[in-house]
Amino acid sequence: MTVLKPHPDRALPADPAVRALAREILAATRDLPLLCMHGHVEASLLADDLPFDDPARLFVTPDHYLTRMLISQGVPMEALGIPGRDGGWVETDPRAIWRRFCEHWHVFRGTPTRFWLEYELLEVLGVSGLPSAKTADPLYDEIAARLAEPGFRPRALFERFGIEVLATTDPAISPLAEHARIRDDAWPGVVIPTFRPDSLLRLDAPGWREEVAALGEMTGVDTGSYAGFLDALRARRAAFAKAGALATDHGHATADTTPLPEAEAARLYADALAGRPYGADAFAGHMLHVMAGMSAEDGLVMQLHPGVLRDHDPAVRAAYGPDRGFDIPIAAEFTRSLRPLLESYGRHPGLTLVVYTVDETTYSRELAPLAGVYPALRLGAPWWYLDTPDGLRRYREAVTDTAGFYNTTGFVDDTRAFLSIPARHDLARRADAGHLARLVAEHRLGLDEAIETAVDLAYTLPKRTFTRSRPAGGQ
Repeated sequence: MTVLKPHPDRALPADPAVRALAREILAATRDLPLLCMHGHVEASLLADDLPFDDPARLFVTPDHYLTRMLISQGVPMEALGIPGRDGGWVETDPRAIWRRFCEHWHVFRGTPTRFWLEYELLEVLGVSGLPSAKTADPLYDEIAARLAEPGFRPRALFERFGIEVLATTDPAISPLAEHARIRDDAWPGVVIPTFRPDSLLRLDAPGWREEVAALGEMTGVDTGSYAGFLDALRARRAAFAKAGALATDHGHATADTTPLPEAEAARLYADALAGRPYGADAFAGHMLHVMAGMSAEDGLVMQLHPGVLRDHDPAVRAAYGPDRGFDIPIAAEFTRSLRPLLESYGRHPGLTLVVYTVDETTYSRELAPLAGVYPALRLGAPWWYLDTPDGLRRYREAVTDTAGFYNTTGFVDDTRAFLSIPARHDLARRADAGHLARLVAEHRLGLDEAIETAVDLAYTLPKRTFTRSRPAGGQ
């Protein structure tokens, strides 16, 4: 049986001289551990360590990159195993779902989804071919057999991938029970939570009052007042830190960080508790400023990623539920929006603020100049729609002139698909090797400097960035 492998020069520069340099630079990072400091893999996956489901439920149904492309080609959601709220027909045969995907394999040409899937299928699972209408059934059987092997359970793959630490993303009121189960096991894998309080910081979020009540019950703090609300948030942050958390995560619509007078914030909070939520945008911006202050106190790295319109199609959201109506990027603004936060904490030794965006027009105009002057600010890796071969290249070209390499985080993956983690790190290391090779070929860097920088981008910078600082007087 012929075993396919991804091409060893994939995503490297086409110019032969630059490609040879890129190969040498890439070789220095190929076997480095993976630091997965921002992701959406569920901790339960590694706590339970159960075999993965069938190929359709592993690769197709949960992957929004993959399903949205198929939907754009006219494939109904129900045909991909995604049920509607009306209780109508939905495909339950995983083999039928897999066939539909394989029949549309060609629509992924040139996309990062194709790049990642090839790596997962050929490098991780070691299957004998790629999807097509003809290969759908034998490929399904081959993958299903592989997933039944002990070496392809989550913890075994975690170790095989060389993951040094994996951070999950968890609601503020999560009891973190799965993380406790992992810590209590003899397994040595390091899986840590990340504090995500978004739904508590928007007064108009669905179920906000119920969640505030749950926050108070969980912490034993009276959240009937704004001051109590802040104390309860501090208590949850401390619980996350005790469970190993290194960071918080904030996915707001904008980057506004304008603080409100204390009395105004308290009034908006009290009115929302009384069922009159208004001023939600102003309160959310105020709370980002408050969160920065708390990070300066407790040392948790603060991550911010604004600029996405959630559920662009309200009819799809109504029919299939939240986060099914397609997220679409919108223009983001950082210079004025971050100014209040940076005025207060941009030089504070206890704060590290990592900013990500899907609006790449802001890289050279706003984010790189800001990171080039404020010690607290670091530029997160390109992600979501931008962690592509060309997107990663454009990012380096846009930010390095002003921010350099060392005001960035290095590569930080953002994935829900566990098997795609090594594929994403592999692509990032190839993109950085190509960029650095061009600088060497143009005599702008020595080869030794390029190799050192590649190692830093792949490993040293993420590790240095996501280290919980402990300023004097902090926890």
